[in-house]
Amino acid sequence: MEKFVVSARKYRPKGFDEVVGQSHITTTLKNAIDNNQLAQALLFCGPRGVGKTTCARILARMINDFDESHDGNALNIFELDAASNNSVDDIRNLIDQVRYPPQYGKYKVYIIDEVHMLSTQAFNAFLKTLEEPPPYAIFILATTEKHKIIPTILSRCQIFDFNRIQVNDIADHLKQIADRESIKYEDEALHLISQKADGALRDALSIFDLIVTFSSDRNVTYQSTISNLHILDYEYYFKMVDHLLSEDMSAALLTFDEILKQGFDGHNFIVGLSEHLRNLMVSKDNTTIQLMEVPDAAKAKYAEQANKSSLSFLLSALNIANKCDLSYKGAKNQRLHVELALMKLAHINAAVSMSSSSADEVKKKV
Repeated sequence: MEKFVVSARKYRPKGFDEVVGQSHITTTLKNAIDNNQLAQALLFCGPRGVGKTTCARILARMINDFDESHDGNALNIFELDAASNNSVDDIRNLIDQVRYPPQYGKYKVYIIDEVHMLSTQAFNAFLKTLEEPPPYAIFILATTEKHKIIPTILSRCQIFDFNRIQVNDIADHLKQIADRESIKYEDEALHLISQKADGALRDALSIFDLIVTFSSDRNVTYQSTISNLHILDYEYYFKMVDHLLSEDMSAALLTFDEILKQGFDGHNFIVGLSEHLRNLMVSKDNTTIQLMEVPDAAKAKYAEQANKSSLSFLLSALNIANKCDLSYKGAKNQRLHVELALMKLAHINAAVSMSSSSADEVKKKV
């Protein structure tokens, strides 16, 4: 049986052109190499799974003119995980290695991951070497928590801030992998995986592998994705808003009961409803519709429901849903807490109509 290799490793970028969603970083690094202006101490900051270590490895190979399989990689590229090697002794051992020039290539590259985990003593021991490294040494520090790094280290590094990767960029990358692996997919499913990854491509690839493994026919469908990830089908939110717009409080409460019976949490529901209302609001204006991160197939449905919803309804509904979200954890009876919010939501249109009628009466008297 052929050994399974996770997608995050199998499709790890081999060059800057393959890195997803970090063009501002890759362009700068390529220009720095081409113009021979690369700093000797670089700090890569950003969320997990966005390509910091990958870019560090690509950079290390490029400046040494190594390819992916070059034997010199092991001799010239050193990786240290500061999460488990964070003592003064670990840094002193690294500093001892720096004294010796490379056996192959031009540079010895030291990649220190999770550098914020180094102890204060380890940071201090590292300062002098970082400030005046030998000409053949380059240090690439990577961290998810830049604020934990002492200022004296920050001032000695050229800092690169990695972005969370956009949902559409992740979805496009998943499509490429699915096509290469001959996996059938639904766009909505890949989009949902991309949203769930929260800007981390590595997380998206892990979820993608999970869904493919879960499916007996290697098809990535929307239904298999929401089932496996235990995500509430967005159709429920469309149905719920229809009930609220028609002021059908009973139907809204029964729909919420159905959602709870499926094992979904009331808090997740109210957070999802808030997001749905926000999407409806940005759908009302062509200039803001680009802020909505949903598949193209769903945009028409959002636009249709947005046309049925007044802006005053959406703003009031968002306010009620947001207050419910903020106070949910402190509620003694959390189900009733959400139900009360739904009752208020179902009466928004009536309240708006009543307010408009009162205003008209005042105008007539004047």
